[in-house]
Amino acid sequence: MFDLEKLEKVKIKALEAHIPIIMDDTLEKIKEILIEENPKKILEIGTAVGYSASQFVRFVPNAIVDTIELDETRAKEAQENVQKIGIAEHVCILVGNAVEILPTLEGKYDIIFIDANKGKYPIFLQEAIRLVKDNGLIIADNILYKGYVMSDYNKHKQRTAVKHLREYIQMATENEKLETEILEVGDGLAISRVKKVDENENL
Repeated sequence: MFDLEKLEKVKIKALEAHIPIIMDDTLEKIKEILIEENPKKILEIGTAVGYSASQFVRFVPNAIVDTIELDETRAKEAQENVQKIGIAEHVCILVGNAVEILPTLEGKYDIIFIDANKGKYPIFLQEAIRLVKDNGLIIADNILYKGYVMSDYNKHKQRTAVKHLREYIQMATENEKLETEILEVGDGLAISRVKKVDENENL
């Protein structure tokens, strides 16, 4: 049984420890999408402490979430959290570098949620396109990155992240397979729907 009180404690602890978790208004939008799409399989890139994966299962109780986390300590904490919340059988945590793990995955996902290393977003998008079902969704969080991405920001500290996020937006909006919208929710949300393949095109 889903323990909402334990989930709230995970949120409070993460915020106190300055661990980045999904923002409330972003989560509200994701909730709308998940309820509407009713996905069976979700892939998350960037587990942190398991807060967002737990919320996904809360909104879609029958979903299975595969989630990738680089940091072993956080992955261990995430595993403990999903067990406390009562959803361990719905969440599979893959520990390691997503750039290395993604190419090993097979099968298709209804929704892929990207919230990890901003400098790797273009790589994540390429793999997500391969792994998502026709008519599935690829959702990228923090895509506007504090407003830097759509401004003339060019300071050294965040330059690489901003460059790759701009590249992600260009790839997502120019790819003929995708229909992409950028929402100014939270820190920016890119939502890309993968178009169904028209089997008649190749005839």
